[in-house]
Amino acid sequence: MAKRIFGTNGIRGIFGDILTLNFICNISLAIATYFNKGTILIGYDCRHSSKLISKTICSVLNYYNLNCKLAGMIPTPCLQLSVKKLKYDGGIMVTASHNPPEYNGIKVISNDGIEISEQDQLKIEDIYFTQKWNPPKNFGITEIENRSIQTYIDAIKSNVNINRIILKKFTAVLDLGNGMQSITAPKICEDLGCKTIQINKNIDGSFPGRGSEPTTTNLAQLSNAVIKNKADFGVAFDGDGDRCIFCTDKGKIIPGANSALLLTDHILKQNPISTIITCVNTPSNIEKIALKTNSNVIRTKVGSVSVSRKMKSTNAIIGFEENGGFMFAPHLEVRDGAMSMALMLDMLSSSAKTLSQQISELPHVYIAKTKVFCPSNIGKKIILALKKTNYNFDELDGIKIFINKKSWIMIRLSGTEPLLRIYVESNSQKKLTAIISEYMNKINILQTTFLNQKLKHHTCKQMI
Repeated sequence: MAKRIFGTNGIRGIFGDILTLNFICNISLAIATYFNKGTILIGYDCRHSSKLISKTICSVLNYYNLNCKLAGMIPTPCLQLSVKKLKYDGGIMVTASHNPPEYNGIKVISNDGIEISEQDQLKIEDIYFTQKWNPPKNFGITEIENRSIQTYIDAIKSNVNINRIILKKFTAVLDLGNGMQSITAPKICEDLGCKTIQINKNIDGSFPGRGSEPTTTNLAQLSNAVIKNKADFGVAFDGDGDRCIFCTDKGKIIPGANSALLLTDHILKQNPISTIITCVNTPSNIEKIALKTNSNVIRTKVGSVSVSRKMKSTNAIIGFEENGGFMFAPHLEVRDGAMSMALMLDMLSSSAKTLSQQISELPHVYIAKTKVFCPSNIGKKIILALKKTNYNFDELDGIKIFINKKSWIMIRLSGTEPLLRIYVESNSQKKLTAIISEYMNKINILQTTFLNQKLKHHTCKQMI
């Protein structure tokens, strides 16, 4: 059965529109029914609606005789790590991650610190739609949990060579994006002997600096600061702190897929013959990296839940997405921007080469991603129409069309916004540009056709 409430990463919507207080109360009742008993850890990001939503969730869970511990405003991976390390029965994080400020959302965390599986998401949806809740007569209580931040910082440091990093006396530029890593990333750098230059450091749910999502097009301030301060690297975090994008010592922004390759190569040198989990939309050069240590790559649907759960079931040491989401199992099988930063410091401390030098040595492919705003019902029709192709294709997530052995394009519905996401890979910039142009034209024609059909059908109904 297709999910109707949960998207690729939890539940998201515009607060007051889709995410009304009535909906939040009812979905919280469904989540409480799913958990049934125990103590649940609650955290929230800096969005203006987050504190209100978290209070509502706590009240509903208490009404259902569940106890809550409120960790307060923290990064998403901090909440997840705390659920596991502090042995909670589950967790709920109020966040919309990289979405615009008017959005918010809810992530439901299992007692292992990972978001619940798609099967469990469907269970919650079934409870919600059938209203299968029967609250007990007793109430739970909400108390404060103040150990989460230090637990998180200590856990990250335990997974890197602290003394070796300290000896290097790195300089790092942190673009904190007015988000949640403002709380933790500077402290981690300080403990690792790094000098930091911080930009967009004031926590603000409007994300006034450069928006809540770091991209290759909005990080000029980071790039300039790295060059000006002769820093060893730069890093930009997303709103809730579970993803990051790196910048080289030369001021060049590194696509998330490429930084994942670097970290993977570093980790596999110490852990050969390992398993790596990544999504179907990531570049093919990960297989070349894995081959050097006889390691194995398994691909999943797009989304951190799919990657995390596959890591857990296969005992994989590494998982990643192309968007800067990197997962390191000895820490926790979830995306974590601060853990990625610490691993980058660990990698740089283990070599005399600069970040720009190490990037230049990666097996190279040309990649691009773009998006088209599109209603989901029209997007589904477009993907179905694209299946009428002479090329081989993969239907694991949307459609991935293999144009030849070195070129592919993938189109899928976003799980968080009304748009189609498009990913392309080729062995030259010229071919890459040609593929993008051809398929953007096809998608635009199909969208116009289907929208006109919808308008014509609507007009006919009115006439009848």
